Amino acid sequence: MSQAAPEITDIVGLDLGQQADPSALAVLERTEHPNGRAIYACRHLQRWHLGTPYPQMVDETVALLSRRELRDVTLVVDQTGVGRAVVDLFRLQVHCPFRPVTITSGANVSRLEDGEIHIPKKDLVATLQVLLGGRRLQIAASLPEAKLLVKELQNFQVKITAAANEIFGAWRSGQHDDLVLAVAMAAWIGEHACSGKLSPSTHPAARSMMSQVPRGVFWSDDASEEEDDKRSGSAYPVW
Repeated sequence: MSQAAPEITDIVGLDLGQQADPSALAVLERTEHPNGRAIYACRHLQRWHLGTPYPQMVDETVALLSRRELRDVTLVVDQTGVGRAVVDLFRLQVHCPFRPVTITSGANVSRLEDGEIHIPKKDLVATLQVLLGGRRLQIAASLPEAKLLVKELQNFQVKITAAANEIFGAWRSGQHDDLVLAVAMAAWIGEHACSGKLSPSTHPAARSMMSQVPRGVFWSDDASEEEDDKRSGSAYPVW
């Protein structure tokens, strides 16, 4: 009996920044093998300059969604800071599954009737840590924004307030976490909306997002055959 082929889908995560924060987009290719194990390859990263009009971001995102390289694509948009007005621009133009997300400081995930999902930031962090620690998320070193993503991951830490509350984010003044959140939202949707395997109350254990990332997560296009094997035999093209 021939083995079933892996199921491949694409998830686009879009973190919409405000006046002082850039907006960023990430494309994750999700490959689910017959045994139920899903791995992710970051194929595209994009960051817009500060001051870029939201309608321009909408147009460019919609154009990306129409690329024939994408398969069964889902769009995930963070509406936390910009509100529904900007998200409604996507609703008018997007013709693929669309999931608006509000990132919260709470403890539980909630889903509204209109498809909106409220996700605690700690859950986004936990999902990234699980995937990175298990080498289930890989990012091509050749991506133009890969170094920025590494820097954001290094600066994305857990801070404990005097009231023993956890705060997640860039800990240095002037640092950003837009690429991290774009990747994290896409990964969360891939793990929960597609499989539902991770508990939404999982807490991250590491102080830094990069502290437990194993070798081989960031791979080079000219990697050796041995390193290629570690990527489960797949070569992930970048755009």
